[in-house]
Amino acid sequence: MATIKQVAQAAGVSFTTVSHVLNNTRPVSDEARRAVLAAVEQLHYVPSALARSLRSRSTGTIGLIIPNNTNPYFSEVARGIEDSCYAAGYSVILCNSDDDPVKQRDYLNVLLTKRCDGLILSALADSDGELLRKMKVPAVLLDRAPSDLSIDAVAVDNRAGGALAARHLLGLGRRRFACIAGPREVSISNERIDGVRSAMADAGVALDDALCRHGDFTSAGGYAAALDLLALPPGQRPDALFCCNDLMAFGALRAAAERGIAVPGELAVVGFDDIDLASFVHPALTSVAQNTRELGHITAACLLARIADPALPRQQRSIAPALHVRGSSAAAVPSSVPTSLPATELMGMTS
Repeated sequence: MATIKQVAQAAGVSFTTVSHVLNNTRPVSDEARRAVLAAVEQLHYVPSALARSLRSRSTGTIGLIIPNNTNPYFSEVARGIEDSCYAAGYSVILCNSDDDPVKQRDYLNVLLTKRCDGLILSALADSDGELLRKMKVPAVLLDRAPSDLSIDAVAVDNRAGGALAARHLLGLGRRRFACIAGPREVSISNERIDGVRSAMADAGVALDDALCRHGDFTSAGGYAAALDLLALPPGQRPDALFCCNDLMAFGALRAAAERGIAVPGELAVVGFDDIDLASFVHPALTSVAQNTRELGHITAACLLARIADPALPRQQRSIAPALHVRGSSAAAVPSSVPTSLPATELMGMTS
């Protein structure tokens, strides 16, 4: 790889002149400018990003840590983030933590050493929050945001989403609910189940904890949990199933098909996230929509505002969910019918 000194030798000028041409830091004669640009092209010279970052105190990069980019929900959100950051002149460095706190800490340290201009994190331990504060790096928490950390946060209203699903199922006359949650330690999953429980209580119906299972947000996890629930005798078997993400709901649909249980006749199924694939499984999946691409845009906008003005008050933004009703819970309905709440109502609060 060519160096700036080699460019200077080829152009017959000093390396400081080359620097001034490339960075527009001082007027240079047209003859010298043409010679430098010709040498740059001839030698395929690429300026050092590290050197530039040391001068400008900016690397033009954003670090993004998500649990798993093979999950369509996270890949769709990441695309929204990337589109917005690219339009603003930033490149995104993507890291997968696999929901492993050690791996997340390692990636966080890597991104800090690369001097990223800002970070977007899908989960954060208290100790990591303290590290970010000490390093004074602009950061936004996405999706899973501990309320006691004074860091900007963007998330869907998970309780409202769970309540939307429950009210829909109750409106269909379903009363024996089962739930497939995510891992016990994941707050967003617990919030969604809390929303279901609250809406059922308002209707005078209790959620039977014996019909609640925990999965791992994968189709395989949803399949295993649903097989267990659907193995119950007909009188004890649920007539409604809420899954805390769409992938687990896909697994549940397969389990119902293998058990010969009609969906939605015998079992109504509702997922969460409304990823693109929800419309293409059979029957098409009713799902609580987060508008994932827009969530990515809003998260990126929040971080870019923090980078531009570090003195901004803390931003907490909550996106209202919507329910898209499809064949897994109701027959002969349009492929996407929003109910109760708009898909992307944004509520901004500062503290």
